[in-house]
Amino acid sequence: MKKQTRRDFIKTTTAGSIALAMMGATGFAQSKNKKKNVLFIAIDDLRPQLNCYGETQIISPNIDKLSQSGMAFTNAFCQHATCGASRASLLTGLRDDSTGIIGLHPKVSDALPDQLTLPQNFEQHGYETVSLGKIYHHADDDLKGWSVKPWRAADNFFGRGYVTEEAKNIVIQRRRKKQYGYWIVEDPNATKGPATEMADVPYNGYSDGQLADKAVEELQRCKKSDKPFFLAVGFRKPHLPFCAPKKFWDMYSRDEIDLADNPFFPKGHNRYSMNGMGELESYTDTPEEIKEGDLDEKTARRLIHGYYACVSYIDFCLGLILAELDRLKLRENTIVVLWGDHGWKLGEHGAWAKHTNFEVDTKVPLIIDVPGMKAEGQKSEALVELVDIYPTLCDLCGLSKPDNLEGYSFAPLTNDPDKEWKKAIFSQYPRSRNNADTLIMGNAMRTHRYRYVEWVHVKSGEVRARELYDRQKDPQENINVIDDTAYADAAKEMASMLKKGWKGALPQ
Repeated sequence: MKKQTRRDFIKTTTAGSIALAMMGATGFAQSKNKKKNVLFIAIDDLRPQLNCYGETQIISPNIDKLSQSGMAFTNAFCQHATCGASRASLLTGLRDDSTGIIGLHPKVSDALPDQLTLPQNFEQHGYETVSLGKIYHHADDDLKGWSVKPWRAADNFFGRGYVTEEAKNIVIQRRRKKQYGYWIVEDPNATKGPATEMADVPYNGYSDGQLADKAVEELQRCKKSDKPFFLAVGFRKPHLPFCAPKKFWDMYSRDEIDLADNPFFPKGHNRYSMNGMGELESYTDTPEEIKEGDLDEKTARRLIHGYYACVSYIDFCLGLILAELDRLKLRENTIVVLWGDHGWKLGEHGAWAKHTNFEVDTKVPLIIDVPGMKAEGQKSEALVELVDIYPTLCDLCGLSKPDNLEGYSFAPLTNDPDKEWKKAIFSQYPRSRNNADTLIMGNAMRTHRYRYVEWVHVKSGEVRARELYDRQKDPQENINVIDDTAYADAAKEMASMLKKGWKGALPQ
């Protein structure tokens, strides 16, 4: 196990937040002609259940502190509630219909070989571009756009990142034979063992801790360079399996953890509304088949506990990086943007994981800290999307951008968070995606009041089902009111807006 450093775990788990609190005020201390750096933080499966988004049981002092120096968007959404498509959209600046990527495939490099991606654009403008951890879903997509070879710590770990002998043995037992010195994987889930793991190891005993150390090293190297940098750091947790050092599990009392208060399918849902739970079922310590709301309380608490521990772990790792950014006096000329690729269900709607068009799966945390921003410490309720990040960063750094981008720069909101903005945001999620003849696409739109979804048979164009949720009266989206005559006018208006698409929702 790698020896613990970084001031010996900074003595306590929340010490990273203390270091962050000591940071000076941002401002334009350097030359106005010097390009701004970008620290681009991606966190896998992070839902916006954080203190800076309201009361929560999750302990995340460093993320909260970042929102105090920057700005948190309270209505930020992904384009697709799964890693591959969501990241592809953000990094290309295109929406699902343009990328052709639904789910995890195809790869960006195969689907869009000629699209100028976000890191490529920064590289072409003279930036040193660095990728650490999980940025694209597929490592193969990292073959261009980066100044140095991308680095992923997960390759150093067993299976899905396990470190205990118990978990490693469980994975080995799922593998059937060994040939020519290599394990031959016949079980498609052979990299998966338990859904949770608590090991008494230092913070860098798991891959995300090593990622934080690597990010600190890269900041030190970039400090010596005469080039501006675009440093992308992609944390894997809190993605399953929920593995984190024991110290972070100990921050919570499992008996006091709240369970979802809507562990049931929405009233009036249709056959396409909900996700299958194969992602969770494929782990060895969960039921082989999980039906609506039937996961036992003991297992549910353990899973939520694990998710919380992972968030606190990543928060600590983030604190190490931000503290070093300050120590090197880079903060005054560095834009920090933190985003989650999609949400995650912890028992809401009687389900787990992502893979739906509901708010709990599509809403994401998005925090941006721009040196000299007027909206420092404020929140914006404007409707924004992950596809907007590409043009926004280009505008904030004064870079030109491709003409075909389908995002809309929210740079003006950093100075005026209450500015009139988009009327709606859009997301998609497919069903029967493995067969072009049966493919059903769920096209969703979220306005400030409603969430509207049309499930369309792609080949024929037939609308197979619809959903409408009044979030003003039903913020958890528990009742589909599409057939309620009291909402007939609203349903008609939403259908018209959806047909106009994302361009029709842009501010005038």
